[in-house]
Formats: sequence, C-alpha cells, structure tokens
Amino acid sequence: MVEMTREDFEKAVEDAIDEVPDELLDLIDNCVILVEDEPEGDDKDLLGLYDGVALTERGDLWGGALPDRILIYMNPTLRMCEDVEDVRDEVAITVVHEIAHHFGISDERLHELGWD
Repeated sequence: MVEMTREDFEKAVEDAIDEVPDELLDLIDNCVILVEDEPEGDDKDLLGLYDGVALTERGDLWGGALPDRILIYMNPTLRMCEDVEDVRDEVAITVVHEIAHHFGISDERLHELGWD
C-alpha cells in the first residue's frame, strides 16, 4: 500500500481535474467531485463512482435536484498502486472516467476508447 496523506491525495485529484480541458469542465452541470476514504457496499476495490443523472438522461423537467457526485476513493487507490506516481496516474484516469459518466458515456464505450 502506498503511503500518502489525505492532503496529498486531494492534491492529486485537484491536479487531475486541472488537466481536464476547460471547455469540458465548463459543460459539467450541477456536479461536485469529492474524495472519500472507502466505497460503501461490497466492492472495496472501487476507485471512483458517479452518483447522479447523466446529462444525456436529464429531461426538460429535470432541475432543482441536489448536485450529482463524483466520488474518488482514496484507500482502494492507495492499495492497488505501487508508488505515488502510479497513484497520480490512476487518479487522473479515474477522474476522467467518472466525468465521462456524467456526460452519459458508458463503461463499454470508455473501454473501447482505451480508458480501462
């Protein structure tokens, strides 16, 4: 397991977000990105989760809802990575992956595009 402070992990997430083009970030609507220690449920290896309604599924009557959430899980990421640079790379992939879900892009399509 990689040793990394919460502050350093959150900085890695911030850096990953900074790498997303501004044109794409400007299209994100009603969504927050949060760091959590562990995922809820049985999948303790989950690195990230999009919890919300994808932009492609929002109808004309959608509105007034709490923000969607992108959750980046610190401990599973630290457990699976070999070093800090590996953590930073995995966080960047996870952030892009979960943002893609906000835009309605499926896991299958992401894998086709090489985002595994």
